[in-house]
Amino acid sequence: MTDFTFEVQAKHGMARAGVFHTPHGDLLTPLFAPVGTQGTVKAVTPDQLSGIEASLILANTYHLYLRPGDALVADLGGLHAFMAWERPILTDSGGFQVFSLAKIRKVDEKGVTFQSHIDGSTHRLTPEKSIAIQENLGADIIMAFDECADPYDRAYSELAMQRTHAWADRCLQAKTRPDQALFGIVQGGVFPDLRRQSAERIVALGFPGYAIGGLSVGETKREMHAILEVVTPLLPESKPRYLMGVGSPEDLVNGVLRGVDLFDCVLPTRLARHHAAMTRTGRLNLTNAGFASDPRPIEETCDCYTCQRFTRAYLRHLILSKEILASTLLSIHNLRILVRLMQDLRQAVFAGRVEAFAEDFFAYRQGDAGLEEPAAA
Repeated sequence: MTDFTFEVQAKHGMARAGVFHTPHGDLLTPLFAPVGTQGTVKAVTPDQLSGIEASLILANTYHLYLRPGDALVADLGGLHAFMAWERPILTDSGGFQVFSLAKIRKVDEKGVTFQSHIDGSTHRLTPEKSIAIQENLGADIIMAFDECADPYDRAYSELAMQRTHAWADRCLQAKTRPDQALFGIVQGGVFPDLRRQSAERIVALGFPGYAIGGLSVGETKREMHAILEVVTPLLPESKPRYLMGVGSPEDLVNGVLRGVDLFDCVLPTRLARHHAAMTRTGRLNLTNAGFASDPRPIEETCDCYTCQRFTRAYLRHLILSKEILASTLLSIHNLRILVRLMQDLRQAVFAGRVEAFAEDFFAYRQGDAGLEEPAAA
């Protein structure tokens, strides 16, 4: 049985390179996980994900509970078999979606009653229910049920943090499967004292990994960085650190600099569906007329399938023709950009040059004024 140990193989400043052992393979960190909300990364097949060297996929407890149902997924062999994905999977707890998507919700100390955003049906989600659903889904990494709050509302942030702590206790008590690693989540909004209190309380529970939640929800980049600088030093060196819902290239670099190991975000595939290509220097809006006869790939140095075979002109043609292939090719590229960025950061940690890598990255990114911004997502 895999013991979910995390080995820090190299450090440079706060940045780490490590390996986290799971039943479906080792995760080399730092890493970015594509998001497969409903059991699929949008527009991309499992073989294509393997081709870009993705090692971890995130799936969503709330969505899979509502449709097709976690019991059905369990009957069909769990998420790995259901998705035909043999590498590690992480499921979130459903907490964020309950608080962001549900039509009506009522929160009490025991859990949340909410109406489905799909059909208005009423459901009850508690820490115990969240763990039961995630055990049916069978991911390698599962998340404690937490409460999300307005990051600037101190009273609500403190109340939600206290509920998150109590629910973390109950999640640990409810968990039965030894082949899943349950991560605790640190909350507390933009308030450093609450974040310290939350980190100390969650770490005391002894989870095999720790997530930093409630960021990338409207706060400034400076506030995010300040919270990371408060929280990550309080998390154990010997456990992986996961920054939830963050995925722009600059945020990944800044997160690694501040000691984060794991990231996930819908951004690369969402941008792809809105005709935007991510590059190391910014974003290209491929609907721009300037790309109509452009024979270059999206990025000359990119090794993805899309850049190795197709031109900007062809991609623009697919977009204007409303061809589905456009979303697939752009998603492959955008995901590979982030996966490769994390691989490069990992190598920079081993080489002891993360700070130099980051300095070059930000100078290059800020110095190119010729890039187009994407259409609004």
